[in-house]
Amino acid sequence: MQERNLTLLTDLYELTMMYGYFKSGKTDEIAVFDVFFRRNNLITYSLFAGLEQAVDYVLNLKFGKEEIDYLRGLNLFGEDFLSYLANLKFSGDIYAVPEGTVVFPGEPILTVKAPVMEAQLIETALLNILNHQTLIASKAAKICDSAKGDTVMEFGLRRAQGPDAGIYGTRASIIGGCNSTSNVLAGKMFDVPVAGTHAHSWVMNFPSEYEAFKAYADVYPNAVILLVDTYDTLNSGIPNAIKVFDEMVKEGKRPVGIRIDSGDLAYLTKKARQMLDEAGYDYVKICASGDLDERLVQSLKLQGAKIDTWGIGTKLITSADMPSLGGVYKLAGIVENGKIVPKIKVSDNSAKITNPGFKTFYRIYDNATGKAEADLIALKDEEFDFSKPLTVYHPIERWKKTTFTDYTVRELPVCIVENGKLVADLPKVKDIAVYAKGEMESFWDEYKRIDQPHIYKVDLSDGLYELKTTMLEKIRKGEK
Repeated sequence: MQERNLTLLTDLYELTMMYGYFKSGKTDEIAVFDVFFRRNNLITYSLFAGLEQAVDYVLNLKFGKEEIDYLRGLNLFGEDFLSYLANLKFSGDIYAVPEGTVVFPGEPILTVKAPVMEAQLIETALLNILNHQTLIASKAAKICDSAKGDTVMEFGLRRAQGPDAGIYGTRASIIGGCNSTSNVLAGKMFDVPVAGTHAHSWVMNFPSEYEAFKAYADVYPNAVILLVDTYDTLNSGIPNAIKVFDEMVKEGKRPVGIRIDSGDLAYLTKKARQMLDEAGYDYVKICASGDLDERLVQSLKLQGAKIDTWGIGTKLITSADMPSLGGVYKLAGIVENGKIVPKIKVSDNSAKITNPGFKTFYRIYDNATGKAEADLIALKDEEFDFSKPLTVYHPIERWKKTTFTDYTVRELPVCIVENGKLVADLPKVKDIAVYAKGEMESFWDEYKRIDQPHIYKVDLSDGLYELKTTMLEKIRKGEK
C-alpha cells in the first residue's frame, strides 16, 4: 500500500483556527481536550479501538513541501504561518484507556494536553480514527456476545465503505471478538487468522453441484467447507455434500463443514444437522451467513438453530443500525501560570454540557464477584482514600447514590505519549482481543442486553460535580 502523509487529514477550520491562534500569539498556550461520546438509543457501552492508528497519526505529523505548497495555494495563510507549520511536530501528552476497554458515554476515553495549535490540528483525524474503529469493535462485541462462544468470522470487506474502512473495520472486528476475517490484506497487516469457503459461482461453473463439491474437496482435502444453497439446500446441496464426504472418508480424509447462505436458517440448519448426523457426520460444522447481526443471531439461537460458525458481513462492517459513533472532542481546560483553568461548554440540552477540567476516571469492581459495578469520573489531581467506603452519586440526580465497602478501583486512562514521545507499549491486535474478551466478561449480562439494558453507573466525583455546578452558576449569573 502506498505510503501516505495524513497530516492534512483535517477539517479546514482546524487550520484557520490555528492561524488565528498564531496571529493572536497563542502558539505556546497549553490546552486540554477530551474525546468522549454521548448516549443515544443504541449506545449503551462501547469497546474502545483505534488507539494505535491514532497515536501513529499524531507522532508522524509532518508538513512537507507538497503540503505547504497546497496550503499556500489556498491563499488563506501568511508565509510566517506556513514557515511555522514546516517545523511543526506534536510535542504534547496523550492519555487514553487501553484498546479493548469497555467504555461508556461521557467518559474521557482519550485526553490531549498539548500546545493549542497542535491539539487543535489533530481533532478531526483523532475523531475519524477512533469513531470508526470504536463503532465497529462495539458492533462486533455485541454480535459475538449474542453468539455465546460460537465462532464468528468477519466477511465484510466487499460491503465496507472503501479500502480503509474494510482494513481497519477488520482490525476492530477482531478486537470486538471475531475469530477470523475474509480480508487477506488485513490478515497480513495485523497477523490475524483468515478464513473463507467458496462462492456460488464455483458451483455454477461446473456441470453439476456434485462435481463442483468434488473438485473443491480435491483441492482442499483438509479444510473443505461446502456451500450447499446454490440450487436446493435440502434436496440437492446437503445430499451432494454427504456424497463427497463419504468419498473423502474412504480416502482417510476428514470433512470440516457446510455453509448455508440463504433461506430460513433456523429450519434449514436443524434439518441439515439431522441429515449430517444420520449420515455419520455429527462432527461436521454448520456455518451460516447472510445479512446477520446481533439481533438475528440471538433470535436464531433462541429458535434452536444448529449453527456452529457465523459469517457476518454487511451489518458488521458498516454497523448498519448505527453508522456513526458520534464521538466528540471538546476543550476542557487551558494552562495559565502553570495551573489548569477549567473550561465548560454550556447548552440548553443538559446532555451536551461538558465536564470541565483535566480529568481521569476509575472503574469500581465488587471484590466478591469481580464484576464492574460503576465508573467514577474525577479531576486528575483529586485525592481519594479507596481504603474507606466509597459513595458515588448520579451525575445529575444527586439523591441517587450507591456505597461500596468491599471493592477494588482501577484507574483506566494511562499516559501513552509524553512530550511527543511514545511511552507505553501498544499491544498486537490478537493481544488486544484477549484483553477485550476479559473486559466483556467483567460486566453483568444485564448491562450488555440488546434491548433496554440496565444502565451502568457513570458518576461524577464530588470535586468535579462542585466545579461543574459552580461554573454553570457563574455563567447563569453572567460572571466569567
